[in-house]
Order: sequence, then structure tokens, then C-alpha cells
Amino acid sequence: MRTFFPSESCKETHLNALNPQSWLQVERGKLSKASPHSPSSLESLIKVPDPSILPFFKPVDYVEVLAQIHKELESCPLHVRPSLYLLQFQVFKGLGDIKLMRRSLRLAWLKASTVHERLVFGAWLKYEKRGEELISDLLSSCGKCSKEFGLIDIASELPSAVSPSLTDGAKVDQKNNLSGTVSFKIGNEKITCDRQKMATLSPPFRSMLNGCFLESVSEDIDLSKNDISLTGMKVISEFSSSGILPDLSTELLLEIMVFSSKFCCENLKDSCDRKLAKFVSSRNDAVELMEYALEENCPVLAASCLQIFLQELPDSLNDERVVDLLTSVNSLHRSIMVGSASFSLYCLLSQVSMDLDPGSDKSALFLEQLVDSTENSRQKMMAYHMLGCVKLLKKEYDEAKRVFEIALTEGHIYSVIGLTRIGQIKGERRESYKKLSSVISDHTPLGWMYQERSLYCENSEKRWEDLEKATELDPTLTYPYMYRAASLMKKQNVQDSLAEINKILGFKLAVECLELRFCFYLVLEDYQSAICDVQAILTISPDYRMFEGRVPATQFQTLVREHVPNWTTADYWLQLYDRWSAVDDIGSLSVIFQMLESETAKGVLYFRQSLLLLRLNCPEAAMRSLQLARQHASSEHERLVYEGWILYDTGHCDEGLRKAEESISLNRSFEAFFLKAYALADSSQDPTCSSTVVALLQDALKCPSDRLRKGQALNNLGSVYVDSGKLDLAADCYINALKIRHTRAHQGLARVHYLKNDKPAAYAEMTKLIEKARNNASAYEKRSEYCEREQTKIDLEMVTRLDPLRVYPYRYRAAVLMDNHKEKEAIAELSRAIAFKADLHLLHLRAAFHEHIGDVSGAMRDCRAALSFDPNHQEMLELRTRVNSQEP
Repeated sequence: MRTFFPSESCKETHLNALNPQSWLQVERGKLSKASPHSPSSLESLIKVPDPSILPFFKPVDYVEVLAQIHKELESCPLHVRPSLYLLQFQVFKGLGDIKLMRRSLRLAWLKASTVHERLVFGAWLKYEKRGEELISDLLSSCGKCSKEFGLIDIASELPSAVSPSLTDGAKVDQKNNLSGTVSFKIGNEKITCDRQKMATLSPPFRSMLNGCFLESVSEDIDLSKNDISLTGMKVISEFSSSGILPDLSTELLLEIMVFSSKFCCENLKDSCDRKLAKFVSSRNDAVELMEYALEENCPVLAASCLQIFLQELPDSLNDERVVDLLTSVNSLHRSIMVGSASFSLYCLLSQVSMDLDPGSDKSALFLEQLVDSTENSRQKMMAYHMLGCVKLLKKEYDEAKRVFEIALTEGHIYSVIGLTRIGQIKGERRESYKKLSSVISDHTPLGWMYQERSLYCENSEKRWEDLEKATELDPTLTYPYMYRAASLMKKQNVQDSLAEINKILGFKLAVECLELRFCFYLVLEDYQSAICDVQAILTISPDYRMFEGRVPATQFQTLVREHVPNWTTADYWLQLYDRWSAVDDIGSLSVIFQMLESETAKGVLYFRQSLLLLRLNCPEAAMRSLQLARQHASSEHERLVYEGWILYDTGHCDEGLRKAEESISLNRSFEAFFLKAYALADSSQDPTCSSTVVALLQDALKCPSDRLRKGQALNNLGSVYVDSGKLDLAADCYINALKIRHTRAHQGLARVHYLKNDKPAAYAEMTKLIEKARNNASAYEKRSEYCEREQTKIDLEMVTRLDPLRVYPYRYRAAVLMDNHKEKEAIAELSRAIAFKADLHLLHLRAAFHEHIGDVSGAMRDCRAALSFDPNHQEMLELRTRVNSQEP
């Protein structure tokens, strides 16, 4: 989902001031004559938009909410579980964890108690996995079919709700002397029917033919004015005798269905409903038949039409006919179409619509349906907050304020951001500041609260203080770093400015931060660094547009290229080796980007790109690069290797192994042996497989390859030797890897020294890695294992400064505090990290601490929240059982 919801003040005030055209109009090949530090150049390029308002469910205490959901899941009726898993999905969405989001959706689908829920959650999972068709094809080529989310036969799964036929008509007939037949006149024609069998069709027919009406003593009844044809009436007569509806045209079925609705012939109507559902095979069919289904109350037909719309997401929401149908329904229509899964359906439709365009009318209409479908407070706070975000984008400020206030009243404290932004737009800056101050005083302070309040501070000093506090509470927020960096740059404090933006880029590759640093480099006329950042941006997001979406990043890349020297093929490889060995991943991405523009062997370059992107925690971009590697493979055996990595990276290890073996059968290549060794080492539980892995890596090293990959193979081989206790062989591998500049081998060699009881040598080895590596948080963390306690604390503090998302330092410091009987401080250390880092291990340790001090409720809360991350975590299950026995 697009998560950029800039404030209106940013749009109104900053957009006009920002003028990238002044730089874009520089004549190609010539430098700007303006001073790089002139106020005009700074103002035109360095703009930091207000932080985005996220249209997600963001509770103040996500741990409490997850724990409550898990508690309810333990005891709730089966039919309630899907809605709870959907709520869990929304919490994980607010936390930004895609893997856990998908797992919750899958559980909702697996635990669905109705066909409507299966329909919605199956379509949702298919939508989340869009673009993964290649993986399904690859699985099929391995003999493994994956068609979980295909079409459902609604008619066979949706039970009939009609009442039994009226079988006592014959008894009534014994009381009169009428003939056993009755003729129905249609125009000038008549059709003769069995009176009593027709009477069983419905109560109205029974009363008409056997009751006190005039028709009950008539042998001819005129039905000409009831919109039924002679052919239709013949079919109805035959149905009254056989109970079977033959195959008919759509038009005739619709005619009979309307007639059956008018005369309450429920069995006949149900049969028409199910027959019509079989005609729904395209979006046009679904559009034409949905209106009839809703008007005539035909749930099978309505669900079948809905299924087509959902299977074609997101394309179907670009069809105005579909949007009109799905946004104009009332509560009765929703019930006919999707049963009790209305809220789930409109959650899905709202998300898809907002992905397409969060500020569109259709997004607002879907969200209004979502609001109308809510059943409890948690659903209301989520739905109203999302609607408020869309109304704000549409500049419907009064309506946005109204719905944000409802969300806030229901308990969604995060919605106060919407109210304060509207207050700012209306010139109520001081009131916005007071609102945020009240929230901070009434709740456990979080980073976003101080970040938001900083926008309404009276002077820059107070704003700076609030942003420092925001970073202290949540170092993952990008806006504070960007604001501070931009402020420092405007004061011409260049080094501090770059250091500030580099802090966050050291652990979080946010493209908006890369864009800002790119602007800094433009101002400084450091075009070599500038092109590095813009090429990294384009690698991660090829369609990215800079300056608030106004200028394609590709245009800047083209212009900056005019100001940097051209490299030869040899230069490219030398540059790549330098950056790779320095663990400069962003620099390596830039070099590969340029090589792809000139090199013909693109497959291997896209593969290298995917490895870097995985290291930088960009899994979607990495998979895109892997698929491009497959497309540009120069041979069949090379293509099979890339297919194997695609399968391996998506959790299909056995199939990945099979692709590696196919590749080896065609050609003994480095990459095929490496893939097989890597996958086997990762998947096999057999300790004896290490000898096989060693043999495979040795075979790989005998094959032609470049030093970058051979260094990695030697490093992996060393790890296998270490695990097998063959330390001298491991050391040889690491030393050989270092000779070809595989810098990360220092870490393996340090481990060998440590296992040989030489801690000083291990410490020295990790110090060498720290000195060489550009990104060295992991090196400090590893070195901390080879220090005395005081140096360990210093190293781990450095780790937290460089990468606050690393969990081990918090756990270590908390454990030390606990050993020193500082229980409150230990729990506070963990809580500090848990506030911005949702992690099972942090929750596990805090739960154990709570148990230790006798806080049973706190321990149980953390256990339940942790089990939301991994329901099968054995140690957590054991701790939960132990704590559960202590509850009163």
C-alpha cells in the first residue's frame, strides 16, 4: 500500500517553493555556475516533507493488543477466529512485518468457517502474492502444483436455505370436487398443470389453488400479467412434478427466477440461483448478473459474481461498473453477497483501492462501506482512521476531522495525528501542540508522538528537542534524521549533515533518505556520490519519482552521468571489487547498475544485484533482480541455477536442490555446485551431510568463477569445517578468502582463534574487519564476544548506535542488569527496544523477567504476544504453561 500521506501544509507551502527545474535545465555537460552553498541552491533542493500519516491500525501498546487477540483465539468459538486473525493481520501491517501479515491471512483462510470467508481470504492471499506466477510455474515444472487460491464451486459449498416442500396439498383436495388439473393462461395460450403439485411450490400457490381465493374453484387461471412466458410456465410445471430444473438459457432462467421471487417459490428460486451461477465465467457476466442476484436475493449467484471480481484484483477495481456495484450496496445486499464476511470483504477492497490511489473517490466509497460493516470498537477505530486518511487527501477537512474524532473516541490514539494536521491547515497550530502534549502526558510516550509534536513547536530549538526525543524512543523513524540533516546542511555544516543522514542509512535503506542525500551531493557538486545514490534508488525502485513525485529518478540519473567520468570494463570490475571488499553495499549496487548498461552478460550481474539487495533487506527488489537474472541467462544450465535460487528464497528448498542437480547434469558450474551446497547445508538435519557439503564446495572451487564468488565459497567452506571441528582446515579457507579480499572472512577466522582459546587474536581479527568494512554494526557485535565485560558493553553500545534494530545488545544489557538485581532497569531496557522492534526473543526474555519478579499478568501478556509471532515456539510454550499454572 502506498504509505505516503504528506500533510496538506507540506503540499500547500512546500510544493511551489520546490523547483527542481532550475537544476534540470542545466545545459547537459555543463556545471551550474551557482555556488554550491548559495541559499537559492539549498532552498531549491533541500526540502523535507512532513512525516507521513500511515493509514494503518497502530495501537499505542501493540503487545497488549496482540496478547488480547491470542487470549481470545484460545477460547473463542470457531466461527470467530477468522475475524481475530484479520485483526492480527492489521496489527502486523502497522508494524510493517510482511511475513507475519501473510501468515495471519493464511490462518484466517485456513480457519474460515464459511465459503464467503474462504472466498475473501483466498482472494486476499492471491492478491498479496501477485507477481509470483513464475514461482507457481517453477513448482509445476518440479511436479509440485500450487493452486490453492483458485475458483471455488460456490453452488456445491453454499447450503440451501429453502424450506421443505408443501406436501399436504392432496389432503386439501379431498375436501372439494375440483379436477386434479388446472390451466394457466399465458396470452392466448394455455398450459395444463397438476393442481396439487403446483400447490407445493409455495404458500401463495397453495392458497391460490387450495385456499379461499376465487382461483381455488377455477380450472382456468390467467397469469398473463405476471411476466412469465409460455415456455417459462412449462418449465415451472415440469419442475413442480420432478423438482429438477433442466439446462436453460440465461434469459429464461432470469425470467423464471423473477417469477419465483414474486410467488415465493423458494425451491424453484434456489434452483435458478444455482443454475445461473454456472453462467458466471467472466467479469462481464458477473457485472450483468450481480444486479439481478442482489435484487432477487440470490446468494449463490451473488457470491459467484463476487468471486470473479475478487479473482481479478486489482484490475477489476479499474472497472467503474464493478466499483459502482460494490460501493452502492446496503446491509441486506452485503449479506446476500458475502454473508457475515462483509467487514473482511471491504477491508480487502479498501486496501486494493488505496494501493491504486489512496486519494480517489472509490477509496472513500469502499471505506464508507467498511465503516458501515463494523461490528466492534476495534473494527471501528481501524475503519474510521483509514477513512480519515483518505478524506484528508481529498481535502475534505471537516469530514476528515469528524471521522478522525470517532476513531480517537473508539481508542485509536494514533488518529490524533489527523486532527493535528487539520488543525495546522486551519491555522490552529497551538491547539495541535496542546493535543499532542496531552497525548504524551496521558499515555506511554512513543516516538511518533514527539515527532508529530515537533511540527507545531514555536521555535527550532524546541523542535530539535522533540525530534531528539523521538529518535531516542524510536530510532527507526526517518523524519527526525532527515530534518536534522537538512537543517545542518542549510547552516553549511556539511560533515555533520552527511553524518546524520548516514546514521539511518547505515541500518535502514529508505529511498527518501537516499533522495535527500542525493540532493546534498548535488549542492556540494559531488556528482560521483550523487550518481551512486540515484542508481541505488533506481535499483530498489525502478519507477521512483523524486521531488514529491514530480521528477523521474531516471531523468536525474541521465543528467548526473554527464558530470562523472566514463569507466572501462576493467574499471568497473576494479570498482566492484573495491566496494565489495569494503562491504559498501550501496556503492556496489551503483557499480552493478552501470555495468548493466554496458555489459552483455547481464544474468550474472542481476544475480550479484540480488545478493546485495538481500543483504540490504530489500527482499522484493532482490526477487525482481533474480527474475531478471533468469530472463537474461546466457545458457540453460545458468537459467536453472537462477530458478533454483528463486525456489530456495521462497521456501521451496527441495525444488531448488532439484534445479541445481539439473544444472549440474548439463554443465559442472561454480554456481550450480554452490547452490546445491548452500541449500543442502541449510535444509538437512543429518549431521553427516557436512562431508557432502564440503565435497560440493570443493567441486565449486574447481570451476571457473570470479574472486567475489570464490571468496564466498571459501568462507562457507570454512564455516562447515568449523562446525565439524576441523579448525586448521577452516583457518586455511578463511586465510585464502582474505587473500582475494573477501573481507567478511575475518569474522570466521576470529571464530577459529576463539575456539582455539586465543581471545586476543579473535579480538584483533574482528578489529581488522571493523577497520575495513563500511557497514560494521555486525562486526562490533561479534567482537563483543571476544572482550572483557567493560569493552563488551562499549562495543554493544556502538552496535546500538550504528544499528538500533539489532536485538542482541538489548538482551545482553538486560541480562547484566538482571544479574545485578536491577530488575526494573532490566525490564525497562527490553521495553525500550520492544516499543519499536517487534521481536519474539525480546518478548521471551521480558516474560521470563516478569515471571522472576512475580508479575504473572505481565509474563502472561508477553507470552501470548510472543506466541502471536510464532505459535509453535517450544520455549515460549513451556514458559506460558509454567506461568499459566501461577495465575489465580
